Amino acid sequence: MAKVSRGKSKRAAGRKAAAPQRKRKGAKAKTAAVKRAVARKSVKKTAGMPRGVAILGRLGPRYGEILSADALAFLAELHRRFDGRRRELLAARAERQKRFDAGELPDFPAETRQIRDDESWRVAPVPPDLADRRVEITGPVDRKMIVNALNSGATHYMADFEDANSPTWANNLEGQINLKDRWAGKIDFTDKASGKRYAIGPKPAVLIVRPRGWHLTEAHLTVDGEPMSGALFDFGLYFFHNAEAQLAQGTGPYFYLPKLESYREARLWNDVFIFAQERIGIASRSIKATVLIETLPAAFEMDEILWELRDHIAGMNAGRWDYIFSFIKTFAKSSDPRFVLPDRSQVVMGQAFLGAYASLLVRTCHARSAHAMGGMAAQIPIKGDREANDAAFAKVKADKEREVREGYDGTWVAHPDLVPVAKEVFDRLMPQPNQVSRTRLHVRVLADDLLEIHKGAKTEAGFRLNIRVGVQYIEAWLRGRGAVPIYHLMEDAATAEISRAQIWQWITYGAELEGGVKATPELFERALKEEMDVVKREIGAANYARGRFAEAIKLFRELSLSAEFEPFLTIPAYELIV
Repeated sequence: MAKVSRGKSKRAAGRKAAAPQRKRKGAKAKTAAVKRAVARKSVKKTAGMPRGVAILGRLGPRYGEILSADALAFLAELHRRFDGRRRELLAARAERQKRFDAGELPDFPAETRQIRDDESWRVAPVPPDLADRRVEITGPVDRKMIVNALNSGATHYMADFEDANSPTWANNLEGQINLKDRWAGKIDFTDKASGKRYAIGPKPAVLIVRPRGWHLTEAHLTVDGEPMSGALFDFGLYFFHNAEAQLAQGTGPYFYLPKLESYREARLWNDVFIFAQERIGIASRSIKATVLIETLPAAFEMDEILWELRDHIAGMNAGRWDYIFSFIKTFAKSSDPRFVLPDRSQVVMGQAFLGAYASLLVRTCHARSAHAMGGMAAQIPIKGDREANDAAFAKVKADKEREVREGYDGTWVAHPDLVPVAKEVFDRLMPQPNQVSRTRLHVRVLADDLLEIHKGAKTEAGFRLNIRVGVQYIEAWLRGRGAVPIYHLMEDAATAEISRAQIWQWITYGAELEGGVKATPELFERALKEEMDVVKREIGAANYARGRFAEAIKLFRELSLSAEFEPFLTIPAYELIV
């Protein structure tokens, strides 16, 4: 195909809920509601607007640089070529979930056994700057975060448009501007409040971008009257504006792919990559992706995901927090009470289904010459309490040592102060760039192993903690913040998903908590009121009043008490920010 021009133009019956329950709309009704809400704003146009493309978000300074006519034309092509398949795959997800609801258990697909059994194939080699990924830092795409992450001493930085980002129009567009400036050498800035100057140092971390998952849309930009896929929007803009500059600077367009549930969804990404490279006119295999294995169905299809993306995949990552959420979601309506998890603090790596999944990921990756990336250390420094801070960092060190022993090639941290902690472990125990040569073919993980439940108690304290954390995170998300420090942990959307999903599961099954207390809607309502009083005292009455707690509490209540399990809280929450 010809090289595209580079111009710059501009979610009840049968429940005992004490509180009123909102009837979640169907997907089509939700989409229509979002579109109507956005459409109340003025439609903005840039010069030479491509046919069928409409911008429904406000245009801020420099937005025209990102939403150029050529970039919008590229987005429109992505939408028209791939959005139909995206919708079909989401429908296939829903159909498979119905089978799980009816009692079917996840298993390794029979139709792809040949791919798993064939020991001869490998993924394509990775470029030099993806060979050593021992410490990766993650975070949202605000300008200060980008500079600090690049300067953190981590080998890589995952710039996040997904779980650590509240997808407001401004956050998304300004994030794209910031990333474009990074590759143009213009990311330096001075903070107006503090007067501190921020600039990239001589050895910045290698940049990897995470777009949104296939299930999310970007309501502020429509193509032929339909909101665009958030995944294609994020990927398309970043790739269009930066791929050539990255290659010219000795790196490349690297991505993390979230929330995949099947190898067919990986195939769609691969086809997107092939098209994008040809359309822009860069070499095939330039794009390198790392897939987050953070859904239970995907854990049974790791070989197949690697196969589908074999020309473009660098490795896979153990996304532990979303994986716990996905486990609860997969069995949300199961009649088997054994799938009701204990307190989330007792669902730990190295045990039961998490241990099996982590071992299988390393074995699968290394058997195919792909990197295996460890999970997130979410701790943040505890100022003013050295003993507590040392204990928290000791947990991080022990967790990273476990990862190295299991064969992982690198790991994630959420705060710059954890970079040296994780780096010391990997430098000491993995002096070579990676451990891909440790094939671990002796590891055998069966389907039952991936479904083994962690032992532990269900407590009222855990129930109440879920309420406090879940509501506080949603409230911050509604204010545009996607990475939120809560109780000395850097939380993202996965934490809120676990919190509301576990409460929903415990109430649905009438779980008996320690001390003989039963999880009921009545307990929830009483605890919600009491825990919000705790939060108000913790953050101050004035800050509480200025926040969006009323909306967050309403949504958290609806998600926790609804007759149906909402697949993703970010879908109804998105209606509140567009």
